[in-house]
Amino acid sequence: MPYKERPVEKLFYTIGEVSKILNVPVSTIRFWDNEFDILKPKKNKKGNRLFMPEDLKNLKIIHYLLKEKGMTIAGAKKYLTEKHQDIDYKFSIREVLVNIREMLTDIRDSI
Repeated sequence: MPYKERPVEKLFYTIGEVSKILNVPVSTIRFWDNEFDILKPKKNKKGNRLFMPEDLKNLKIIHYLLKEKGMTIAGAKKYLTEKHQDIDYKFSIREVLVNIREMLTDIRDSI
């Protein structure tokens, strides 16, 4: 599975929490934030990024395109610009299927 843990639905996620959820370094999250216009984290008074659930979903999509599909940054940007609704729909279905698979695996392992 690409992610370490399922996040608890929150209003905001810190960059450290996002890093753990996606299993990538904090520096990678910062880099993606600077590269992809679809990411719009809020910043607190200290300047720390606070990612909303929509940002987390977009980061998961970016992670999927870059790490699992093997796209380049430029390719992922172009794909997100041209087919954002398509990838959003497909990714939502993928997330549900991954969750079902994890649940079935947990049931199998408990038997």
